[in-house]
Amino acid sequence: MIVRAVDVGRGNTKFVTGVDGGEIRCASFPSEAHPTDAPLDTDNLGGRRKTVGVPVGNLVYEVGPDVHLAADVFNSKVLQHDRYCELPEYTALLLGALHYMRVDTVDLLVVGLPVSTFKVRKSVAALEKRLTGTHELGRSRKVEVRRVKAVAQPAGALMHFGFLNDKVATMRKERHLIIDPGQRTFDWLVTQGMQLIEKRSHSVNRGMFDVLHSITEGISRALGTQFRDYELVDQALRDGKKPVIFQREYDIAKHFPLARKITEQAVAEMLHYVGDAGDIQNIILVGGGAFFFRKAIKDAFPRHQIQEMKDPLFANVRGFQIAGTEFAKAQTVPKAEETAEGGRDA
Repeated sequence: MIVRAVDVGRGNTKFVTGVDGGEIRCASFPSEAHPTDAPLDTDNLGGRRKTVGVPVGNLVYEVGPDVHLAADVFNSKVLQHDRYCELPEYTALLLGALHYMRVDTVDLLVVGLPVSTFKVRKSVAALEKRLTGTHELGRSRKVEVRRVKAVAQPAGALMHFGFLNDKVATMRKERHLIIDPGQRTFDWLVTQGMQLIEKRSHSVNRGMFDVLHSITEGISRALGTQFRDYELVDQALRDGKKPVIFQREYDIAKHFPLARKITEQAVAEMLHYVGDAGDIQNIILVGGGAFFFRKAIKDAFPRHQIQEMKDPLFANVRGFQIAGTEFAKAQTVPKAEETAEGGRDA
């Protein structure tokens, strides 16, 4: 059976390109989909950029690694709200990922959702139904998706962590907290083994998008201009270098105190659900925003060791692939089992 995994995040779309023994190969592209009513053409210099035009509805959406070259002046972040998985842009991004996998049939496709969306079962069922079937991928290609399974995004990291550390059997007896600061949402998942404890799991819209917005607003006030280059600031944060703005290096550290409040607010909301985590054996930190949220999380749980995943960007989607492979081995996807605390499969 062909099993594949896709994680359409607010910042990046991550997907599995293949599995070779124990190695799960992944790739990603920005979560931007630019609509047009005409087939894609070459760029002005006669070359073809690394994108594909995916038909969704009556429009063609350009997606892929070079999608920034298709951006216009009004480049809105259309995925930055709670119902983003219902948008045609979401579908275009997911189909774009399937295009780059270069497979004609997928027996089981595993996708991820923010925890708050995953808890709305009607939304999960609607997404799984919409993604099942035969889809146009652009460039005269099609793919048949025979079955879809949606899971909570941080659940993938839990599965990946267990396999990476050869602790799956042990972890089934323990309680875990998985924290996933993403582009738009700050997600957390509390599980007993692999069973989701719904009442203690949730997400809040305080992710890296809000951090970057806070810093760019500060730059705008300081320079007396409307500065909106989120990507430049994001790269500067990750590299630890000063960005060049108006041909001069700019010290963004002066805006960190206000940006840090975003991380503290997100963690404070999580603590309403999680408490002091005295009953939790493992706290696992993943997600593309882990590096900036790390301090606030460690301050919130001073008695715990926070375990961080290597290559956190792909932790969830690798876990989706592992979970999907296990489902496929059993031939059927197990039904969710309720726990005494109102949980279900993550």
